[in-house]
Amino acid sequence: MSENEDGGEKTEQPTEKRLREAREQGNTPRSRELATAAVFGGGVLAVMASGGTLAHGAIDWMKQALQPDLAVRQQPMEMFGHVGDLFLRLLLVAAPLVLVCVLASFLAPVVMGGLRWSAKAMTPDFTRLNPAAGLKRLYGPEAVAEFAKSLLRVVFVGTAAGIVMLGGMDTLRGLLNQPLEKAIVHGLGFTLKLLLATAVAMLLLAAIDAPYQRWNWMRKLKMTREELRREMKESEGSPEVKGRIRQMQHQMANRRMMEAVPGADVVVVNPTHYAVALKYEGGRMGAPTVVALGVDETALRIRQVADGSKVAIVSAPPLARALYREGELGKEIPVRLYSAVAQVLSYVYQLRSWRGGPMPVAPQVDVDEHADGGRR
Repeated sequence: MSENEDGGEKTEQPTEKRLREAREQGNTPRSRELATAAVFGGGVLAVMASGGTLAHGAIDWMKQALQPDLAVRQQPMEMFGHVGDLFLRLLLVAAPLVLVCVLASFLAPVVMGGLRWSAKAMTPDFTRLNPAAGLKRLYGPEAVAEFAKSLLRVVFVGTAAGIVMLGGMDTLRGLLNQPLEKAIVHGLGFTLKLLLATAVAMLLLAAIDAPYQRWNWMRKLKMTREELRREMKESEGSPEVKGRIRQMQHQMANRRMMEAVPGADVVVVNPTHYAVALKYEGGRMGAPTVVALGVDETALRIRQVADGSKVAIVSAPPLARALYREGELGKEIPVRLYSAVAQVLSYVYQLRSWRGGPMPVAPQVDVDEHADGGRR
């Protein structure tokens, strides 16, 4: 249990990133049984489909090989060219069968996960020469699985061959009493049946091995909790780094906000806990705009900057709280607060133009600070 908590036990499914990296390195699920069954079965089917053509081609080739031209027999030096010509003709006869087998060899990789070329997979891996790793492969779980597959291979192929042999004993005995050409035809037919039964048995074994190999591949790529956390940090960024970035962004936003306070027309305060700086330029703005807002320490800093810059500070607690909850930095104030803010700005403009006489009276702003249900 402690090993699991420490992240030492591989209990987590591999992520898409881990699977992608494994494929890029050439680490894909492989089933030798499926590859063997595909190539062998494809070859058997090709022989069954084009047996007549292959037989005629083989017969013609044997005639040329066993009965060379008189000129070749009289000039031994021509024999080298004759042998080369025979080899090329043999390749031509076997070409369809070879082509089918080559194409069939691509079937297993496609079924197991697609064709992927990786230069790293072709690079020599000298760690495989490690004797300890070799012993682990010989006596580990992989060796047990291979041994089980070998037993199944013997059972499947032996059973299929035995059934065909038992059913064809009469045919085999009858070959002794048949003419040579007829015996060859019947013998080849029996051989094809035997090969086809063997191919079916190998295909059954591949149907068991392929899912096992894919499951084993996924098992080996499983991750510990520590690996999973580390990968998430790499892909999404470290929480510490992200926190530091957010802190810096917040500091930069506060600095820009404080730089905008000296240009504000008024700062509406709570008077101590909330502060919202507003600016209005007729003809350029449709409504007053929030240039700074904050609570507690930030509110105190806004008041200090405003006081040092001779910006009017008006105490209107309900309006200050409503502006903080509903207003957004850099945007115009909500429509429902137009009237209240207009009273405050009118008072500020009266203060600016006051040169003596009766002092302008601060407005008693009445606003429902909870009408909009909180800050957006």
